[in-house]
Amino acid sequence: MTHLRQQMLDELQRRNYSQSTTRSYIFAVEDFAKYFHRSPERLGPDHIRQYQAYLFRERKLSPGTIQGRTAALRFLFVKTLRRPYLPDDIPFPKRQRRLPTILDQQEVARLIDSAGNLMHRTMMMMLYATGLRRPRCATSRSPISTASAWSFMCARAREAVIATCC
Repeated sequence: MTHLRQQMLDELQRRNYSQSTTRSYIFAVEDFAKYFHRSPERLGPDHIRQYQAYLFRERKLSPGTIQGRTAALRFLFVKTLRRPYLPDDIPFPKRQRRLPTILDQQEVARLIDSAGNLMHRTMMMMLYATGLRRPRCATSRSPISTASAWSFMCARAREAVIATCC
């Protein structure tokens, strides 16, 4: 194990990074060093830009993956090697934002009709009418578990119905 690798591992452990983050950071730094056939200590921000371009163009990695690799390199240069940090020197790639899929009336009707029983059908209708997103529904154990939540959702549904009718 090289001195730099041990130093980076010590910094990661001292800051209580998870095992998976530690593994991915070490892998990213190893890959960076292999690409240039040199120790990362002798490389700088221009090399990081070249490496990012390589990851995009030749390896065809996603912006999220490249952001993870960039975070590892930032950690190496700023925290481990204690080099001054300028945000423009080590840029993060921009992620694309995806627009949600909008269902038409027939698709919504099919979705609601696919519910197995009356309770599920009512829940689907209330969730759709109130505009709650799927992750919110998935993370709560029962979206309509309390009377106050039920009355809140009913009020939101009424508002939605009135807004669409008038």
